[in-house]
Amino acid sequence: MPQGNSKSMFALLALAISAYAIGTTEFISVGLLPLIARDLNISVTLTGLTVTLYALGVTFGAPVLTSLTMGMSRKKLLIGIMLVFIAGNSTAALSGGIAMLLVGRIISALAHGVFMSIGTTIAADMVPENRRASAIAILFSGLTIATVTGVPLGTFIGQQMGWRAAFFTIAIVGVIALIANMILIPKHLRKGMKTPVREQLNLVTNSRLLLAFLITALGYGGTFVVFTYLSPLLHNITGFKESTVALILLLYGIAIAIGNVIGGKAANRKPLSALLVMFSLQAVVLLVLTFTAPFKIAALITIFVMGLLAFMNVPGLQAYVVMLAERFAPKAVDVASAVNIAAFNAGIALGAYLGGVITDTIGIVHTGWVGALMVTAAVLLTGWSQLLQRKDA
Repeated sequence: MPQGNSKSMFALLALAISAYAIGTTEFISVGLLPLIARDLNISVTLTGLTVTLYALGVTFGAPVLTSLTMGMSRKKLLIGIMLVFIAGNSTAALSGGIAMLLVGRIISALAHGVFMSIGTTIAADMVPENRRASAIAILFSGLTIATVTGVPLGTFIGQQMGWRAAFFTIAIVGVIALIANMILIPKHLRKGMKTPVREQLNLVTNSRLLLAFLITALGYGGTFVVFTYLSPLLHNITGFKESTVALILLLYGIAIAIGNVIGGKAANRKPLSALLVMFSLQAVVLLVLTFTAPFKIAALITIFVMGLLAFMNVPGLQAYVVMLAERFAPKAVDVASAVNIAAFNAGIALGAYLGGVITDTIGIVHTGWVGALMVTAAVLLTGWSQLLQRKDA
């Protein structure tokens, strides 16, 4: 292997480690909710704010901080991101109450938003043009592995050593990523291109792009009405032991990884048609979970299929937004991607909030059909977008 290829491969590995740390911290709270609630003597719903506020931190942090840091050196920015990430998770690990824990989660979320916005650009810049897709795939492999192993491992560590140990472990992974970035990422990466304010306004005033962002928030976020409270649902309604929940989260993660690959291939040619099918299936599965949740085998099958569909829509949603941005705001494609990341997290925040309200009022078993309603709204909006696209053609 030529020396340049070897250097870029190690640099991509450093990015993948960073993505693994960031991907793990996003959903780590899901497996730890019952442990945190019990230890801090608060309700599971209040603990659910660790998911909601994290998602809101990414929602506002991604587009705003990406825009503010466009002129910075990419390597310095990457190192700064990991320092903020370590600080956030260390704060969460040292917290003695819910307020400090939430502050730690928000700090971590700000790092997440900027990393997801610039990580793909850095990966693509480090390799020749004909290897860019592969470079981005290596970066996202860190997120995929985090989805499969990070959350169940964090849950297991939390169950064995306490929930704070899980956040300490993530902070340590962050330190490893920081050192890897300092050593392996090249200094001379191009700076981000500043997007004119007029082009940024095009993104948030164009009706077609706004419709796409709304589809992202509702279609992706609907699953989080259930997923945020999946641990207590499996324990209290299905009757699984807490120690078994970590294994079920691993199964869920494997399903997500498989679904991601299928979703990418399915959405290559006609993203809207693929999304319409995915969202329809997702709405049905969430509704079915309302009835299968009390039965162990039926619940496991439903949850596996739910995991398969949960992130399947991500490649199609990103591809569709980029396609629209190239047409309606060609100088703001990077910012469009950041705004769509914000929309994903706005959906998570909304889903997690609704899940908490439903759990507190009518009961956790009803989160399934409420999530289904949210995804059904995305089905209707996707159908509308398809009609608009046909009119354009």
